[in-house]
Amino acid sequence: MSNKTLFIFEFVSGGGFNKIDIPVSLFCEGFAMLRSIIEDFKELNFNITILLDRRIQLLSYLLKVDQINIVNKTSNYLKKFTKSVEKNEYCYIIAPEFSEILYNLTNIVKVKNKNLLSVNLSGIKLATHKFKTFEFFNKNHINTPKTYLIPHVENHFDRDFIIEMFRRFNCPVVIKQEDGVGAEGIFYIETEEQIHKLFTDPEEKLEREKDYILQEYIEGEHLSVSLIGTPSIPIILSINAQNVDLTTKNNKSKYFGGYTPIENFKEIKQELLKIFNKLNLSDLPSYYGIDFIRKRDGKIYFIEINPRLTTSYIGIRNIIDCNPAKLILNSKLKQLQHIDFKYNFFSKFLRLEFEYLGNKNIEEIYTLIIPKLTKLIPEFITPPITFKASSSEEKFNYSCFIATKTKNSNQSEKRLKAIISLLEDFQFNVIK
Repeated sequence: MSNKTLFIFEFVSGGGFNKIDIPVSLFCEGFAMLRSIIEDFKELNFNITILLDRRIQLLSYLLKVDQINIVNKTSNYLKKFTKSVEKNEYCYIIAPEFSEILYNLTNIVKVKNKNLLSVNLSGIKLATHKFKTFEFFNKNHINTPKTYLIPHVENHFDRDFIIEMFRRFNCPVVIKQEDGVGAEGIFYIETEEQIHKLFTDPEEKLEREKDYILQEYIEGEHLSVSLIGTPSIPIILSINAQNVDLTTKNNKSKYFGGYTPIENFKEIKQELLKIFNKLNLSDLPSYYGIDFIRKRDGKIYFIEINPRLTTSYIGIRNIIDCNPAKLILNSKLKQLQHIDFKYNFFSKFLRLEFEYLGNKNIEEIYTLIIPKLTKLIPEFITPPITFKASSSEEKFNYSCFIATKTKNSNQSEKRLKAIISLLEDFQFNVIK
């Protein structure tokens, strides 16, 4: 048995939502990241402990861990988190930046004087607040969208300011939470009418207790770079395409996954290395990501830093010829050398949502159908799951998270079509 003990905590599946409904989209990505990083650290001979929300105990058989502590509805997940930190030598945290969640959890690890394998407090502090990140890029003369904090007037957001800036930009703008996570929840604004709707439509209005930024919209490819931090220039692990829709019906953006590596990887890698020569990113050891836009003329605009494991990791581990968890460990132990990776495969990663059209009840679906599907579809990183309100509901949707591993993008598309066909054979209808 290994004498290296590691506590891995993923916020959504680990009890962060234990007293409220679990958002299925966040869960699918979170569980997929958790399962992936567990398998990679297990190869490094760690004895691994996790927390797991009671509602997903049925998936515990997929997790190659040594100890699972269940978080019930009445549990104080922070107390369980702290106890797990105390009992382990190393800790790795996957959590959202909003409401200082990632920072506060990481601070517990530092206070308990444990070995943190995820990003440090200083790196989280830089990256959590989007306006601060904008100032960091701007100060270092890095292309980044013009960004403004939206002021308040008598406890309300300043509508006139938003309209004034929209007119000044004379182009679409995006409005998003100052400490928000991911692409979802971003408002894409093309008209003044949409701005007024933010103040009148109960389904689309801004949350008063949050801070928001207004940012010029940069048109181009939505990409991200996954990095391993070093004391100098970070190591580029991969460059990933992001499938982001900023023009959905209610003007809220959606993230649908992505693929890695991109076709012109070598060219863009050289462009990014030139930019990293201008930046001091030494406060970000471990794995982290940077979202950026590449315009048609080739110019790169940095958008934000993600100081944590990102969804792209699920695909990256399928394509490179080394264990990325080993790079994370060596980065934190300051034993990392610049090395060249071989990219032997291509991976497309995405969440699928579907409805069941058959006559089996939910218990039969989980005991009879899902086990068969998981054998036929090893690409399920998060297998089909639903968080329906009650067993009396007649219709409810299932979600899963998939990552392919093929030689090229064409083969991945063929495999995805085959997966959808298999789901249809079991009377599942894919919605998106």
